[in-house]
Amino acid sequence: MEQICLVTTVVDARSVADVLAASAVAGRLAASARVGGPVDSTYWWDGRVETAQEWPVQFKTAPDRLDALVDHVRVAHPYDVPEILVSTVASGNPAYHAWVYDQTRH
Repeated sequence: MEQICLVTTVVDARSVADVLAASAVAGRLAASARVGGPVDSTYWWDGRVETAQEWPVQFKTAPDRLDALVDHVRVAHPYDVPEILVSTVASGNPAYHAWVYDQTRH
């Protein structure tokens, strides 16, 4: 079974999430990107516990496009230390895997 990569991050505004998603797809770094609804995040920052509303973004890409996508997210992200999580998963649908691969070609 072929694999695809999922890259997830969170940002501080829906508009930022939309731009990040659109730029990755337009640049063929991701076949698709999903922006989720706001979530409440609690985390340590600068020595204190913070709570903020964030928007998750999940990208689907081919393994050979992973490094370029991660670099893009890192550079385009508004946070000093962005969360960038990568998972490699088996695509249960060979046609979907082929679609992800095809859409990440120039």
